[in-house]
Order: sequence, then structure tokens, then C-alpha cells
Amino acid sequence: MTESKLPNFKIFDLYDLSEIKVEDPGLVSAINLEPKLILKSQGRNVSKFGQAKTNVVERLMNKLAVSGHRNKKHRIEKGDATGKYTKNMKIVLEAFRLIEKRLKQNPVQVLVKAIENAAPRDETTIVEYGGARYPQAVDVSPLRRVNLSLKHFCHGASDKAFNKKKTLAQGLAEEIIMAYEDNGESYSVRKKKEAEAQADSAR
Repeated sequence: MTESKLPNFKIFDLYDLSEIKVEDPGLVSAINLEPKLILKSQGRNVSKFGQAKTNVVERLMNKLAVSGHRNKKHRIEKGDATGKYTKNMKIVLEAFRLIEKRLKQNPVQVLVKAIENAAPRDETTIVEYGGARYPQAVDVSPLRRVNLSLKHFCHGASDKAFNKKKTLAQGLAEEIIMAYEDNGESYSVRKKKEAEAQADSAR
């Protein structure tokens, strides 16, 4: 009796995730590439380390929905993204279409490589010792590395599209491509280098 083989799902019936590899060993546990036809967890993974169970494409879409938060300040951001799943996922899929057209590669593989290039390894925290506060360099956890890079993609996309002729999808595609190429003009790569430089000076 032969085993019945499950069909190989492509996300949205467009992009195959089966051959995508995460090269950074530190991020293997934090980047979920589980193939599902529709990426919609509907908040079921809200638990400790629950984000690691959510597909990385859906996490990017979720970050788009809450853009506008920069540290403790609220900035006016490009208003295309709302809390609507359909609208936000359309922006992500349009960005993927632009990436595929330009690079002739699977855009999810491009996204994974961009996350690896834009994820900071070190950052600073404040420690209090004897009444004085000092910056202290710390390692960044794998889950936070992915979250920071996705957040910076969305902020960089918003900066590229706000009050300009580009759409948010075009800005997102451009930001991911520049991070994929490890381009110094990328907002996310710039933020990574800033965080690591601050951590080096705080050792």
C-alpha cells in the first residue's frame, strides 16, 4: 500500500515555500515558512513564542497594520495600511509581484535573505548600578531580530511612499530589495548598523 502524498501547497497558490532555506542558523527557529494556502491565523498564536508559529509573510502583513509607532512618538505614516487583512495583504502581494518582476526570483526567498541582512545581532539596554545608569550591550534574541527587521521594512516603505508618487507596495518592494542586496541606503540596514555601532561603543 503506497502512502498518499499531501499536495505541496503554495501560499496564495503563487509562491512555493518548500525549497526556501534560512542560511543564518540563529534565525532558523524564528522564521516560520510553513506552507498554507491562506495565511490567516486570526490571532490564534497569541502566546509565548506564538509568533514563531506564524508564517513570516503574515508577520510582515501584521507589521504593516500597526505602522506609525516609532519609539515613544507617533508619526503620521502613509495611510494605505489599515487594520484590514485584505487591504494589507494586497499591499504585500503587490510588493512580492514587483520583487519577482525585477529580480526573477521567489520573492519569499528574497524576503528571508533581506531579514537575515537587516536583523541586528547586538543592541543596547540601560542598566542601573549604584544610582547611575549605563548603556550595556546585549545580544538580541532570534524572535526580536526578525521583528525588528520586519518593523524597519515597514517604516522604510512608509518613508519612501509618504508625500511621494510611489505607492506603499512600491516602497515596500524597494526596501526589501535594498535589504536583500545589503545596500547602505536601505532604512533597515542603516538601523541595524546604528544599533550594532552603539552596542560596540557600550561594551
